[in-house]
Amino acid sequence: MSALLTAISNSASLITLSILLGSIFLFVTGWLAPEITGLLAVALLVASGVLNPGEAMQGFGSPALITLMGLFAISAGLFRSGGLDRLRGLIGSDAVRSPKRMIALMVGAVSPVSAFVPNTPIVAALLPVIESWCQRRGISPSKVLLPLSFATILGGTITLMGSSVNLLASEVSAQLGYGAFGLFSFTAIGICVWIVGGLVMVLLADRLPDRGNNNDDLTSHLSTSGYLTEVEIPAGSELINQSLHGSRLQRRFDADVLELHRGNERFLPPLADRTLMVADRLLIRCTRADLLRLQQDHTVILAPISARSENSIDQENNQRVVEVLLPSGSTLAGDCLRDLRFRQRYNVTVLALRRGNAVLKERLGRATLKDGDVLLLQGPKDAIRGLQANNDLVVLEQLEKDLPTVSRKLIAIGISVLVIILPAFNLIPLVASVLLGTVAMVATGCLRTGELQSAIRLDVILLLGSLASFSVALEKTGLAAAMAKALLINLQNWPVYWALLIIFLFTTLLTEVMSNAATVALLIPIAGQVAIGLQHPPMAFIFTVLFGASQSFLSPVGYQTNLMVFGPGRYRFLDIARYGLPLTCAMTILVPFLICIYFSLWS
Repeated sequence: MSALLTAISNSASLITLSILLGSIFLFVTGWLAPEITGLLAVALLVASGVLNPGEAMQGFGSPALITLMGLFAISAGLFRSGGLDRLRGLIGSDAVRSPKRMIALMVGAVSPVSAFVPNTPIVAALLPVIESWCQRRGISPSKVLLPLSFATILGGTITLMGSSVNLLASEVSAQLGYGAFGLFSFTAIGICVWIVGGLVMVLLADRLPDRGNNNDDLTSHLSTSGYLTEVEIPAGSELINQSLHGSRLQRRFDADVLELHRGNERFLPPLADRTLMVADRLLIRCTRADLLRLQQDHTVILAPISARSENSIDQENNQRVVEVLLPSGSTLAGDCLRDLRFRQRYNVTVLALRRGNAVLKERLGRATLKDGDVLLLQGPKDAIRGLQANNDLVVLEQLEKDLPTVSRKLIAIGISVLVIILPAFNLIPLVASVLLGTVAMVATGCLRTGELQSAIRLDVILLLGSLASFSVALEKTGLAAAMAKALLINLQNWPVYWALLIIFLFTTLLTEVMSNAATVALLIPIAGQVAIGLQHPPMAFIFTVLFGASQSFLSPVGYQTNLMVFGPGRYRFLDIARYGLPLTCAMTILVPFLICIYFSLWS
């Protein structure tokens, strides 16, 4: 402790520690988007003189970041060309007849793909396929969607390409002088983690909750939670001068009236005896089928599309009604539909919004969007297709005749295989292989230039680029060494296995409340110093941090794919922990054991 107090006595260390603690607070509370918090930390470290601009910005030009940008593009080319259609067909096969078999299939087929393709686009592509399978089988999506996320997480720890966190950890390790990771540096450990983790997932399949039979699928019948939308009473409506109790509105549409808005006035239940007037707006909750019926009824009109209420636009051949999900990191989160000018931006109309089982307290246009929200949209097929290439929204239905062209499927698969083989045999560096693969995807028509730009997740790039400065500052100011010495006092006489277990468990728990990338950037410098103090290979402790930051099985906010399935699966917060806690315990025991074997630390 005295070493830590001595280290923070100088101004640079004190400033760094203050910025570090402030960043952790923002990561945990979510007051700012993670990438904005990272950029703020970089700016403060430079402005305060702790780092010079070159030191602070080196993460933005790192090979790891360039590699990740290329991987986003290559995965987009694979999906667009139909290179992963076989996987989609396998997952959606009618030969799979139970949730347990579906989970086993995910572990066996999806996890290996996640070792080479970023897991976010995999989950986005398979969500509608699995939901369709659930609907056909009459199975609740909550029985299989969480394992989809967990399967991609397990697969992401098999190779360096499997996760952006792997690439960041490699970059931080190289910056600190411990060396970068090779493509298969931790594959032996990752494969064991994948097999054991997959087995635990299958055995625990019965712990997954049943949140509703998929015969009342998200897009067809939502009798319990339903969609929230606004309707307006037009001139000439039979509801004028009637009360809700005396009208046929609720009996006809099985709709729950939650609020009544009249000008600037807002009326809350009980509303049954309140007399209705022209231009009144009602906030109602009903099923999708009733929403579509409302468009054909002249007693009320859907408020968001009142200008087009004369003829139901759903009757036009070019129109579709689809669900879309706001994934984690969507730039739309935090804004309301009206401020976003959503209809003008995307050429689609928002019919309704669903947020788990919550009831919104705002009118639809003023509702602040959040990660995990599901929107019911209506618009031309071309506009819906455009949404499929948008990183801010995930379309949860597959459009008819929208399967990607298969003429370049083999080309895309061949390019992807070469991207893996060339660095695997040390013929060229991984970053060069990925960049050549990206160019080849565009040159062969597997990916258009515009799609290349939209495929790159800017929020992830900004976050990873900025977080590299954390590690540099911790090392430069001596804070990493001081924190490591404070930890060494408690771990000095512990067996190496238990020291690794404590570091793994601490990393895992920190990841559940903070970005896993931030966790890696903060803990790798400390773990490296601890390893040196205990006279063990630094890479063993760095691998422990890497696997701990990648094993997020306890909360929906710990990993972005968990949040992506949280809404469509209608999960509750504790559902994740109930299924993921045994898996976390198994990994906490297993990973340190595997690392001890891999680095021969038992002797």
